[in-house]
Amino acid sequence: MKIAVTGKGGTGKTTLSAGLATLLVSEGKKVFAIDADPDANLALTLGHPNPRSIKPLIEMKELIEERTGAKIGSFNPYFKLNPRVDDIPDRYSVKHNGINLMLMGTVRGGLGCACPENAFLKAMVSNLILRREEVVIMDMEAGIEHLGRATAKGVDQLVVVVEPGLRSIETAHRIRELAQGIGIDNLGVVGNKIRNSADRDLIKEKLTGFDLLGFITLSQRIVEVDLGKIAFSEIGDKFFGEVEAIMNRIKEREHGSGQEEH
Repeated sequence: MKIAVTGKGGTGKTTLSAGLATLLVSEGKKVFAIDADPDANLALTLGHPNPRSIKPLIEMKELIEERTGAKIGSFNPYFKLNPRVDDIPDRYSVKHNGINLMLMGTVRGGLGCACPENAFLKAMVSNLILRREEVVIMDMEAGIEHLGRATAKGVDQLVVVVEPGLRSIETAHRIRELAQGIGIDNLGVVGNKIRNSADRDLIKEKLTGFDLLGFITLSQRIVEVDLGKIAFSEIGDKFFGEVEAIMNRIKEREHGSGQEEH
């Protein structure tokens, strides 16, 4: 199962990513939780004791130079577009509470730059999605820049997290357009920070035609996790029950898709 989580900044995609990773590990799955958001907070949310100690892959200069055959920062138009990265997840992930954490980091000049660092990250994403058998949960920025046409078919579910607000909802529409452009049609929406039935109705009304995977209730316990007052594991049964319902919906969609293909 490969799940990519995206949405407008601040909607709670990192919280959902952490919830999915925690749930799947509790089911006995081997899980790689990948923080691909420049504003990296996944390790912190999951309660890693020293998240700043986790070195982003993009900062591993010597490793990137070794694998791509190009010196970073020098003018060298020739480098390996598909460097070897199959050993990277096991060697450089950090294990916490059973979850294998990895931090991608940010490429200077953006993910569109033709540079060794970008080639390395793209190869990593492709390897994780297309060649690994483990569960991969990828916490992405507000877009799908880490996903190209080559990896799109390997994503079992693209989850867009929205909150009850028009800007967040508009971002969901833009993400769907981008996803359709590279062939991703297995896109679903999770409504987060839900206070009441009016919030649910707003999301349903404004996202007609989207597959709603479920809702997560606004909770003081989630706020306390953000404040560092309680551990993520103490967030409460209500939250994990809602995450489990979302995961079950994803599994149902995947099972149904498999039957149709068969």
